[in-house]
Amino acid sequence: MMFTAIIEQGESGWLVGQIKEVPAALSQGKSIEDLKVNLLDALALALDVDKEIVMNVDYSSLHL
Repeated sequence: MMFTAIIEQGESGWLVGQIKEVPAALSQGKSIEDLKVNLLDALALALDVDKEIVMNVDYSSLHL
C-alpha cells in the first residue's frame, strides 16, 4: 500500500506532516528522518495496527 506524506515547515524549524490517505495520521519532527519515524508511528495508531508491522514498511513507499 502506498501512502503520501504532506509536509510543511512549522514553527521554530519543526517539520509537520500528515498522511494524505489517513488524515488522522499527523505528526512533527525536527528532521525529515524524525518526521518519517513519527509519521509511521502516527499511521500505526490511526490504523490501529501493530507498530512493528508499520515500522517494517519500506520508506520508498512513503512519498515525500
